[in-house]
Amino acid sequence: MNRSRVLLGGAVIGAVTGMIAAMLLNRRAERSERETAITTGEGLKLGVLIFGLLRAIASLADD
Repeated sequence: MNRSRVLLGGAVIGAVTGMIAAMLLNRRAERSERETAITTGEGLKLGVLIFGLLRAIASLADD
C-alpha cells in the first residue's frame, strides 16, 4: 500500500508541475506576442535540468 501511495503522489506532483510549466510557457509567449514554442536549445536545457533533478531525488536514499 505504501508503494502505491508514493507512486500516486509522484504522479500528482508531476502532473501539477507540468501544468504550471505549461502555464508559464504560455504566459511567456503572450508577453512576447509569439507562438508557444520551445527552441531546440531550450528543450535540451530543460532535459538536462530534469535529468539532474531526478538524479538528486534518486540520491536522497543514499544518505
